Amino acid sequence: MFNQRDANIPIMNQLAISLLLLSSLVIAALSLAGCTSPGTLPEELPPEGITPDTTDPPGTPPGSPQSIVAANNLFALDLYSRLAGDPKNSGENLFFSPFSISSALAITYEGARGDTASEIREVFYFPADSEGMRAGYQAIIGGINNGSSAYQLRTANALWAEQTYPFLPGYISVADEVYGARATNLDFITKPDDSRVTINQWVEEQTNDKIRDLLPAGSINSLTRLVITNAVYFKGTWEKQFDEKETSIQDFRTSDGTILPVAMMQRTDTNATYGYMETGDLQVLLMPYESDSGKHLSMMILLPKDGDLADLEGSLSAEWLKGLQQNLTTQRVMVYFPKFTMETKYTLPATLSAMGMPTAFTADADLSGMDGTRNLFIGDVIHQAFVDVNEEGTEAAAATAVVIQRAMAPAGPLPVPVFRADHPFLFLIQDDETGLILFMGRVEHPESS
Repeated sequence: MFNQRDANIPIMNQLAISLLLLSSLVIAALSLAGCTSPGTLPEELPPEGITPDTTDPPGTPPGSPQSIVAANNLFALDLYSRLAGDPKNSGENLFFSPFSISSALAITYEGARGDTASEIREVFYFPADSEGMRAGYQAIIGGINNGSSAYQLRTANALWAEQTYPFLPGYISVADEVYGARATNLDFITKPDDSRVTINQWVEEQTNDKIRDLLPAGSINSLTRLVITNAVYFKGTWEKQFDEKETSIQDFRTSDGTILPVAMMQRTDTNATYGYMETGDLQVLLMPYESDSGKHLSMMILLPKDGDLADLEGSLSAEWLKGLQQNLTTQRVMVYFPKFTMETKYTLPATLSAMGMPTAFTADADLSGMDGTRNLFIGDVIHQAFVDVNEEGTEAAAATAVVIQRAMAPAGPLPVPVFRADHPFLFLIQDDETGLILFMGRVEHPESS
């Protein structure tokens, strides 16, 4: 369920140009029938229980980190299409982290078996080789948590287990050793709300206190047996920062034709060089974040020239995005980009069920890789995200512009393209080296704090 709460968005640290925060949770609750009695440790299930019957994402080496990237990006586009096509989201902002959601569900998938595992695997495009999948996630998590000191980027996982319930040691070990999801025992049976507060406090700590009360009252009850959490936090500055004195109030036209006054940042000087391309109906801009290492993150903005997102959203595919990226050239661009802040919250069982994994949310679920029984099912998947974009940050050295002509050079200099984001657009936050989409969304009506 989409929940826009602009009025409750906290004021951001003004030293940051961009701040993105999110968390995903999977709540696995016991069904009412056939419960294993506490204290009885079931027989360990072998890892072969998740032997897949699908192949790796096309064009990727089996079980490589790149296969995880490809899987994540395919899921990102699928989920975006679902959210964008939902009538209740019509004309609304969207923002989520595919990596956060897929990380939480990867840990869930480790305990899934049979049809439940197959459905999860197909929705998230998980690689065929389970050991390769684990190695891939380990590499990506390590890369995220050991990036540049010029920005903050980290991800964290955790398990929260009912203290009396006998989970399989092998499952707990894989979650910890592969995904860094250490298990903490809580008293869900007699102190469900205290347990909820504890988990929310962990989320707050992982997100620098920017996301609070992620789990609402009543979301944890006496039947809850496991909560799987993931948090991703990013804070970075533009490599080409905007001058706050250049920001002015300008008109922004929404999809329904409404005109909104917004704070429009601008960069029009000779040093405003960016990755850029355009087609007859689309402009694409790549704005990098400052980095002091070989690892770079950037925001990729897709701006339809006619202001209609429908055709753009219908064109989305991994190969299409890759093609756009490959055709970017570094050149001077006159950029007008709105400041915006948004907070989103989604409950995803219905969405994920419609995407192809309904069994996990029913009493027919097979999560026996967690406990050796068929008593567990996924009670909820909650995802919350926050983004703030503004002009401030640490100044970085200007990049050298290399302008590459793809057609016959005209007699005189080319005009400087104008990228004016004064109507709805899509954006991605990505790792430039791997292509991993960390965040994805659209801006229908920018609002700033």
